[in-house]
Amino acid sequence: KQFLTDVNWGPLDSLIIDTPPGTSDEHLSIVTYLGDSNIDGAVIVTTPQEVSLMDVRKEINFCRKVGLPIIGVVENMSGFVCPNCNCEEKIFAPSSGGAEEMCAKMNVPLLGKIPLDGRVARAGDAGVPLTQLSPDSKVAKAIDAVITKILKQTDR
Repeated sequence: KQFLTDVNWGPLDSLIIDTPPGTSDEHLSIVTYLGDSNIDGAVIVTTPQEVSLMDVRKEINFCRKVGLPIIGVVENMSGFVCPNCNCEEKIFAPSSGGAEEMCAKMNVPLLGKIPLDGRVARAGDAGVPLTQLSPDSKVAKAIDAVITKILKQTDR
């Protein structure tokens, strides 16, 4: 509560809040405390596995119940990009169609699929954006595409 209500953030372009999976008290508190601040919506992140998708379905239903717009869903760890050949392997193959099928069934935008790539960790360790370290990588392009879709919905 204090973080959301007692901090003078000043003018912001964005405030991104990363919450734990599920529909815990934190989610309800955020929606309640920021209710008058014109929240653009929720970006929900999942992995391709059914256990993660089950939580995301609950989160989508929660957002709908409290009137929080859903910007879309991002499927993280959608595959693994080989550092040698740049091929992508589905190491977490979805058993139920992954985020793409879930989004279609629940009528929610799929913002993109982001594969695993060791260059993400190296970029973070070096303190540089992945797009600077490896601008032509599949992951950098996937992240840029997701950001572009989010900005199209939130820039006013």
